[in-house]
Amino acid sequence: MANEMDWKATSAADRRPVVLVTNDDGIDAPGLRFLVAQLAGARYTVLVSAPDKDYSAVSHGITWRHALRAKRVEIEGATSFAISGTPADCASLGVSGELFDGLVPDLVISGINVGHNTGYHIVYSGTVAGAREAFFNGVPSLAISYNWVGSKSTVDDLKLAAEACMPLINAVVYEVKNKSFPEGCFFNVDVPTDVSHFKGFKITKQGKFLMRGGWEQTTVDMPTLESYQTANISTANTGSSEGSESVAENQLLFKRVPARIKNEVEEEETDHRALMDGYITVTPIGGLSCNVEYLPELKTWLEHRLASSL
Repeated sequence: MANEMDWKATSAADRRPVVLVTNDDGIDAPGLRFLVAQLAGARYTVLVSAPDKDYSAVSHGITWRHALRAKRVEIEGATSFAISGTPADCASLGVSGELFDGLVPDLVISGINVGHNTGYHIVYSGTVAGAREAFFNGVPSLAISYNWVGSKSTVDDLKLAAEACMPLINAVVYEVKNKSFPEGCFFNVDVPTDVSHFKGFKITKQGKFLMRGGWEQTTVDMPTLESYQTANISTANTGSSEGSESVAENQLLFKRVPARIKNEVEEEETDHRALMDGYITVTPIGGLSCNVEYLPELKTWLEHRLASSL
């Protein structure tokens, strides 16, 4: 594999910063392609380790029972592999040194995702999981998502989102090179729908936003036309049912359906609220951190309960 890697000719002393890109929408997704183009244009050494198909909403699932397939893919400006695994698999393999013949990235970026990942949605997100897996492995990382709205957004907005995030990416790379990037977190970045008029960058905390869905019974196993984040896109299926499967005898089928978002009052400085206000939000996220604000109260509660039970 070493003969195929043009970056091998560059010495460690003078090499450009190395950025690994992954996502959950799949290696052919336009958000990833636009991001790679921007990074390559900024003269970063770009590596891509991304799923070979859409893995939206798989959270932090990993592959354990079988080997992963890695297939070379031609993406201009990058050394790229399509991986038969989840976003967490792709990030883990990409930073391991095994896929890219010993080269470990300085920074991992997961995205650009179609659909925001704010509030409790980061639990479901494969995009966020890709960045989290890099963080688990000691590599600085960002997850980037664009707030796609079906009646307003176009693919060109993903290109604008990539352009808008470059100052932040450059700033993070600077901190990484100077070993001053915070070690206890990775950044979850969300870009507003009207990205061409975004108000600036804003540091936020994770809120509690959750677009609650429901279920309805169906008779046809039809693939979903949008991810869970973009369920506000109007995709009424009036076309052919080619590729669908009829329900078998003694079997019920149920599909998820989006629910209306309640206009709940959100706290100040939270990710979803700032995103809706037009900011690119930057939220520091720990791995799976304990919520320390409850510790004193819970200590008192536990001592009281244990004492009363003795």
